[in-house]
Amino acid sequence: MNHRRGIRSLCRAALAVTAVSLSSSLLAADPVKIGFLVKQAEEPWFQTEWAFAEKASKDKGFELIKIAVPDGEKTLSAIDSLAANGAQGFVICPPDVSLGPAIMAKAKLNDLKVIAVDDRFVDANGKFMEDVPYLGMAAFEVGQKQGAAMAAEAKKRNWDWKDTYAVINTFNELDTGKKRTDGSVDALKKAGMPQDHILFSALKTLDVPGSMDSTNSALVKLPSAAKNLIIGGMNDNTVLGGVRATEAAGFKADNVIGIGINGTDAIGELKKPNSGFFGSMLPSPHIEGYKTAEMMYEWITTGKEPPKYTAMDEVTLITRENFKQELEKIGLWN
Repeated sequence: MNHRRGIRSLCRAALAVTAVSLSSSLLAADPVKIGFLVKQAEEPWFQTEWAFAEKASKDKGFELIKIAVPDGEKTLSAIDSLAANGAQGFVICPPDVSLGPAIMAKAKLNDLKVIAVDDRFVDANGKFMEDVPYLGMAAFEVGQKQGAAMAAEAKKRNWDWKDTYAVINTFNELDTGKKRTDGSVDALKKAGMPQDHILFSALKTLDVPGSMDSTNSALVKLPSAAKNLIIGGMNDNTVLGGVRATEAAGFKADNVIGIGINGTDAIGELKKPNSGFFGSMLPSPHIEGYKTAEMMYEWITTGKEPPKYTAMDEVTLITRENFKQELEKIGLWN
């Protein structure tokens, strides 16, 4: 009798092991699905991120689910949709960084992993949510490269620092913006520009009209000896507006060097044969799209959580000479 009970116990144990083994095999066979949510799907920047995230999906063997999320309602709905479709995580550039807490709550409810790209989540107090993995531009370092590029072009033109001044349009309320302009000024000073030749002007808005107003308020403070001008700002538009202000003030294009950051907002200006807007620091949406998708795949399949902050400082100076070729390389030319 005991012998029969022993056999039955062994059979039950064998069946249990088989069931666990079968369950594990089925789980292992489940396809990896990753969402990639962007705030402005029509923009070339995000089209490029998607294209290279798709390349990662082919290289690694997962399914990419692309969703446009132009507002908060669509963002939260998209997270539910991803969960219903069997996704295990998603990469997102949110339409509003203050949605961070709501996005994370919804993701947790649906057991989805999250990586933020381009724009970092902020909490209810406006502080960065540093516990959420994030990949984005290294603001200070990119600003340094912007400032170094402006100084290098001034040197190429044989400008003398004695009669060269810089107008830096600042927006210190935005941490990323402050770090970019701080980096730019750091590089200009290291290149030899005197501290008292650098004028700061606070922006009220981050657009061309706003930067025109900001630059105009600085131009009236320039000494009569000011012959050459460098225009800086946190992005293309804050520099474009500054260049427009110099034109209205009578400065010739050859006496102005403006270099923005982003590249995609400067294409129209770079198509012009001559302008004080010399170029822009073009980031790497192709690398960001591939890298974040790859990081999410590794997190899902191996449990390797991404760093809380992955800084991207790879930028290319685009000018009238090379902008078309550089944009074509990464699919941003149309």
